[in-house]
Amino acid sequence: TIDIVTKRIAAQKDDCGFQIEVGNLADVDAALEEWALVMQHTESYERFIRHAVNEVAKARKLRREQKIEEKKRLKELEEAKSREHGSEMSGSGRKSSENMSSSDADVDHEQKVEILPPHTALNEVAAEIGGSYSALERCLLLAGMQRAFVHANYPDDSTFSPVILDGSSNSMYGAGSRALQTNLVEECLFAARRSTLRAFATGHSGTASAAANVCVDVLGRLLLDVLIRRAEIGASLLKPGEGLLDGQSGLGQAALSFAKSKAGKGLRGVHGASARSGHRVGDDELRNQTMLGVARAAANFNDLEVVADYTKRLEGNFLKEIDSGYPRGHDTEQLRMCVKGLKGVVDSFTQASGRSMEQLISTLLPQVRQIVGDAVGQDGGGTSATASNFLGSPVLAGGTTIAPTVLNYEIDDEAFELSQISEGFVVRMCSRLDELIDPLRVHLVPKLSDDLLVGVLGGMSKRMEAAIRKSKFTPLGAISLDSDVRYIMNFAKDRIDSPQLKSNVTLCKACPPLARLNQIALLMNVDDLEDVLDLISVSKRKGVWDLKLDEAKTLLSLRVDFEGDKVNDLLQMDDE
Repeated sequence: TIDIVTKRIAAQKDDCGFQIEVGNLADVDAALEEWALVMQHTESYERFIRHAVNEVAKARKLRREQKIEEKKRLKELEEAKSREHGSEMSGSGRKSSENMSSSDADVDHEQKVEILPPHTALNEVAAEIGGSYSALERCLLLAGMQRAFVHANYPDDSTFSPVILDGSSNSMYGAGSRALQTNLVEECLFAARRSTLRAFATGHSGTASAAANVCVDVLGRLLLDVLIRRAEIGASLLKPGEGLLDGQSGLGQAALSFAKSKAGKGLRGVHGASARSGHRVGDDELRNQTMLGVARAAANFNDLEVVADYTKRLEGNFLKEIDSGYPRGHDTEQLRMCVKGLKGVVDSFTQASGRSMEQLISTLLPQVRQIVGDAVGQDGGGTSATASNFLGSPVLAGGTTIAPTVLNYEIDDEAFELSQISEGFVVRMCSRLDELIDPLRVHLVPKLSDDLLVGVLGGMSKRMEAAIRKSKFTPLGAISLDSDVRYIMNFAKDRIDSPQLKSNVTLCKACPPLARLNQIALLMNVDDLEDVLDLISVSKRKGVWDLKLDEAKTLLSLRVDFEGDKVNDLLQMDDE
């Protein structure tokens, strides 16, 4: 830990290179505080003057209206007197009308007088100062974020903290129950918030708009790029067998190979402390250190979700500041539009989070396929099915225990009865999948945990469908397939965090390969071929059928009690 702190201090010694460009950052920050205060007083003075001018203009307008009203009243009075006295007053009436017209012209001329122009020399000076201020503020923001990046490259216990988001699990073993985040996000968002709010405090809409645009640009490009790269590193650290997760070589070998590799750079202290102390790491300690490494690697994925949530809150905070501190007008609306650019940044973070999870899932899928292959007995993962039941349970024959079998749904009554009291291949397969994903599930925020589980289930379902297409089915075997699929569905729902994915319909909609597996189980369990068309048409009307007719023919042909010719004759129709 001391070495990490020393290296971190050395890396930040020259303020990450910004000291050469702009000088000591503390001095720049203090200067910006003074600039902001000067601009704030200037803007307050300018607003006061314009308010006073507006009040004078209102008074002049009111006085003009009063004069016009008075002239109108006098004119009406003169006209009334003229009608009473006749033509003898006509000469004086014309003279009075001419005087009133002259007065109206004077009133119109008075109205056209401009007290204060829309743009003054003071506005030009403030805009010039605001431009220089915005440039320095951007430089200071980048320096603050660079400090955060350097800090994250030399992590210790202070670098990580528990994730606190809406919907986080309160259980000790639920999804996201031990999720961590790095302080990188909080430090960068704090720097962006402080910089932008200081510009907002000037009251100058042009300066505030420039600061808002800088905030949007820095978060949406620089921070996004850094977090994406860190997520890529996290995915490489979690590669089964080569990183921190259990692979074919086992957990201990994976953890040791990781600790010795250059990939361990981002997780200093996971294994190095014990190595430097001179004693051999025990299995329990190694497992604890490995789980710590998994938690810290998973924090790189959590950061993308956390920063999306924080940025969304930041946008709301900025909009409230605008509503409370700026008058209505075109410039203020322009400032609001600049701040609303953060919505696009939130979308970018969310999309990057989805892509990073896809990368993690693709990293895990080879191990998932290996687990399924071992369970169903394909790709060299299984043993002979001789004298053993289809679910993979040991069967005693002549006093000896037979090795577990491959997937086989062509079973008779005796094998079916034995399968009901035995642990099948699906149980073993799900147990091994649990060992693979459980360390990640508890260390990823709930949304990412669900995405990971759905992705793994998709890979498993595709592999199982390929194995099912190579097996023959008896009616009892079809019932066993339905039981296996139900077990997988319950396995998934027990580990899904989102309430929206707790039903079979929503879970199948989120995971199309699992939906296909469920549809195959329904198709294989029809009692009579004549029921197939009803099943397909009803399911299509409900929007829960993805199998094409050619696929249905191929699958139904696997039923040993269905004749192939009858299957083809029954399904002679165009696929809708």
